[in-house]
Amino acid sequence: MVTLRKITLENRRAVFNLEVAEDQRRFVASNLSSVASCYVLATNGGHPFPFAIYADEQPVGFVLVTYGTTGYDEPSFAARSYCILRLMIDKACQNRGYGRAAMNEIMAFIRTFPAGPADCCWIPYKHANLPAKKLYERFGFGDNGEAFNDESITVLRL
Repeated sequence: MVTLRKITLENRRAVFNLEVAEDQRRFVASNLSSVASCYVLATNGGHPFPFAIYADEQPVGFVLVTYGTTGYDEPSFAARSYCILRLMIDKACQNRGYGRAAMNEIMAFIRTFPAGPADCCWIPYKHANLPAKKLYERFGFGDNGEAFNDESITVLRL
């Protein structure tokens, strides 16, 4: 069973030690960097929601959901939208369905509108990251033709 859990004093090191394969590092920042970004976002008007992704009692991944500002270049509709800014599954845990199961949990969380109402959710991703694009398309996301910081933007109406 895959669940999203808060990052705590007890699990933080395990989450920070999760990493993608060497050839995937160009697609996603480290979890430590992502958690540090949460502080910056929170103190500058953003609404970050960092979670450890667990399979039963084992941390297998990390996700950072934001609302409103992400602190990066954003599409015009981002102000009142949710964004899956970071999503990763540890290299030792990939190809087991954890990404799909995590996306189910992530979308269920977003649809509770924890920081406010929104019309859409968007995800920036590197165009060369075809497995990510395929995963997002399974959940109804579609590229909207915009690109920021050399990343494509895929969007889902909520």
